[in-house]
Amino acid sequence: MGLSETEIQYFISTIKNHSEYDFSGYSEKSLKRRIQKVIDDNRMDMASLIKRLQRDRNFLEKTIKDITVNTTELFRDPKVWQDLRFRVLPRFKNNKNINIWHAGCSTGQEVYSLLILLNEMGMFDKAKVLATDINEDALAEARKGLYKYRFNIGYLDNFDKVIKENPFNYEEYNDVPYSKYFRINKSDDSLLINDFLKQKPIFRKHDLVKGEDIYFAKFDLIMCRNVIIYFKYELQTQVFQMLHQHLYNQGYLLFGMHESMLGDIANKFEKKGHFYRKKY
Repeated sequence: MGLSETEIQYFISTIKNHSEYDFSGYSEKSLKRRIQKVIDDNRMDMASLIKRLQRDRNFLEKTIKDITVNTTELFRDPKVWQDLRFRVLPRFKNNKNINIWHAGCSTGQEVYSLLILLNEMGMFDKAKVLATDINEDALAEARKGLYKYRFNIGYLDNFDKVIKENPFNYEEYNDVPYSKYFRINKSDDSLLINDFLKQKPIFRKHDLVKGEDIYFAKFDLIMCRNVIIYFKYELQTQVFQMLHQHLYNQGYLLFGMHESMLGDIANKFEKKGHFYRKKY
C-alpha cells in the first residue's frame, strides 16, 4: 500500500518546521515516489522516518538531498543542443558578454556540455556562467567534474552528434578528440572534465522555490531543464515569473523535453522550437 496524502503532508510539514526547505509546492506524485525510496533505503516506516527527521539534523539534510537530486547527462537530447548551436547561440555572437544561468544544474554535466559547445563556437571567453542547485552534494560533484565513464559511454554518442556532426550539412565533420575536454580512464571507470572548463562556472547553492536573489541580475540564456516537472502549477508559475524577470528582452529560456510553460506568463514569451524567447 502506498503513502497516503496525510502522510505526505505530515512529511512536508516536518521538513518545513525543522529546516528552511519547503516542499509544499512539489508535485505529490514525484514526492511520493522519492519519499518511498527513502523509506525503503532506510528500512523504516513513515512514523519512524518522521521521528528521525525531527531529532536528527544530519539525517534530515541527507533526506532532503536524496529527494532533490536529479539525473543529468552530457548533451542530453542532442536535437536541443543542435538547435542551441545553429539557431540560438549564433544570435549572441556579437555580444561583448553572454550571461548564462543553469538553474537546477544538479551534478553539472549540462554546464560542461554548454561550455564545450561555446568553446567550439569561439564564444567561450565571452561567457559568464552561473550554475545553481539546492543540493550541495550535487554541487560538490559538479565542481569536481569527475563522473563515471561507463555511465557516460552512451552520452559520448551525443557529444559526436552535437560537436562533430552538422545535421544541416552531412558532409561536414569536425574530428574533435574527447581529450580536448575530458580525460577518460577506463581502468578506474572515470571521466574527468579538463581544468579550463571547471574554472569557468560559478557554482552556488540556490533554492528556486524561495526565489532567492541570485548573482547576476540578467541573463541572455537560462537553462532550467527537468526541474519544474516536479512542481505543482502554482509553484511553476512563480518560478516562470522569476525566470522572466532575470532574462534580458529577446533572451532565451530552455526547459526539459517534457516541460512547457502554461498560463498568462506564456504570453510574455515567443515559443521557438524547444526554446522560449522573452518578448517584453
